[in-house]
Amino acid sequence: MNEGTGLVVVLAVVALGAYLGCMLTEGIVLVPYWRSLAPREFLAWYAANDRRLFRFFGAVTVVTLALVLVAAAVARWNHVPGCRLMLGAAVVFVAVVAMFPLVFAQANASFAAGTIAPDAVQAALARWAWWHGVRTALAAVALAMAAVAAWRLAVAGAG
Repeated sequence: MNEGTGLVVVLAVVALGAYLGCMLTEGIVLVPYWRSLAPREFLAWYAANDRRLFRFFGAVTVVTLALVLVAAAVARWNHVPGCRLMLGAAVVFVAVVAMFPLVFAQANASFAAGTIAPDAVQAALARWAWWHGVRTALAAVALAMAAVAAWRLAVAGAG
């Protein structure tokens, strides 16, 4: 077995861990803060910070997605132990990424542009938070699958 496969799988695990940490921070720190603001205050805050949020989370997401897809492809190509788990992690993470345009993009755009009625903000944030929780849980599943894949690869390499 090739050491490069192990390295790319470990890099995918590290990226997934960092991604999950970012998602947990957003859910535990930012979302409660947003929900504590008056609707007009929240919309002003979001409009002022939308591009920063998009650049930061976009970069973390793209890097993680690239590493996970490369790790899954390399693991599959080399038929290493844990390759099915790594493929599963990639499928789950693709679902996580697909949730952005399906669930979050329109809500984020309405927050940034202030096109949502102030009396609808709290309900929209509650929906946003719920879906964020689903997305975070799926990211945790992808991380667990990739970590077990890395462990199986390491055990096989030690044997």
